[in-house]
Amino acid sequence: MPTSIDALIFDLDGTLADSLGDIGEATNEVLVTHGLPALPMELYKDLVGEGAEVLVRRAVRAAQGRDWRLESDALPVDVKVLLEGYRQSYDRMAHRRSTPYPGIEAMLDGVMKAGKPMAVLSNKRDEFTRHLVTLCFGRWAFVDVRGERDGVPRKPDPTAAWELGRALAVSPRHIGFVGDTPIDMRTANAAGMIGIGALWGFRSKEELVGAKARYLLERPEDLLRLLADPSGSGLEAE
Repeated sequence: MPTSIDALIFDLDGTLADSLGDIGEATNEVLVTHGLPALPMELYKDLVGEGAEVLVRRAVRAAQGRDWRLESDALPVDVKVLLEGYRQSYDRMAHRRSTPYPGIEAMLDGVMKAGKPMAVLSNKRDEFTRHLVTLCFGRWAFVDVRGERDGVPRKPDPTAAWELGRALAVSPRHIGFVGDTPIDMRTANAAGMIGIGALWGFRSKEELVGAKARYLLERPEDLLRLLADPSGSGLEAE
């Protein structure tokens, strides 16, 4: 029998908020400042998800025409300089291009009506995470909102997810972790939570299935159907 979902943790970028425009614009500004070409906005769907430092490393490799997937420290600019430049640029953007995905607001209304406590966990820097949630989702009552913090491992390490689980006061096995990337599904599985893949975000169905998502949502409203009846939702990942 499927496990009931009694609380939810949401990823932010690509799950609740369409923030790719701000992320891509800020990163391209840093690249151009250091004499590198700007990247197509669509490419950032593949580059994001593992924190700002990983993002800028990947973006520089891609801008140099190298395979961004191959990890290497051989970059033309000190990573700390790149990272600081990105954060300053992103801060100036003030999330001006970030908006909730269509259907997210009604979905959050439905989750609250169902009495399911909610939290947000992002690999975006903590102060940026909290600002974006306040800006776009301030009218919903999240138990806690957390982003990347010094001394706490990023997703897919389960540490921060467990912290939020304790704040939600729900056993991990009854917490649905909703995200759009394999990183989110790996986090859910590492934490003993229920991985729920959002197909409207940055990554493909194949990637989410490969990362062992338990359920897949085509649209935000599918989550309400899943909460009402996990066994009859028809949303199980293949």
